[in-house]
Amino acid sequence: MQEARFREYIRRFNEEDDTAFDDYLAPDMHMKNGTLEFDGVDGMKHHYRDLIWPHFVERLTVPRFVSDDGRAAIQMNTVFTAKHDADDTLFGAVKKGETFQFDGVIMYEIDDTDRFADILVAYNSFVYTDLEGNSRDLGIPH
Repeated sequence: MQEARFREYIRRFNEEDDTAFDDYLAPDMHMKNGTLEFDGVDGMKHHYRDLIWPHFVERLTVPRFVSDDGRAAIQMNTVFTAKHDADDTLFGAVKKGETFQFDGVIMYEIDDTDRFADILVAYNSFVYTDLEGNSRDLGIPH
């Protein structure tokens, strides 16, 4: 996958455009992020459309991208900002404006249609920051 194509995926993801999953994911793709695993485009849509994006503004940045014919790897920095107070989110109870910052590495296996067939997420840190600016590393997010 060429870097320009990948960065277009990230742009659409940051706009909460779940049709990007149709364009960039193999129908039977597999995602593993810690203990969280799911399969298929519908699994990805459910995770983001139903569990993340209703509660958080999620912004991805990609400081490093490398690829060859069958895979791509990135350094990923992600900030989740709570949109509203909520008692039950994927990250537990949150207050509007609290943040969670993920820093890690993601490996993508790319199929012959230039779509992600397998996504493996490895984290370096997952940091919660409260409304007073106090931060603590929570460990693996899932």
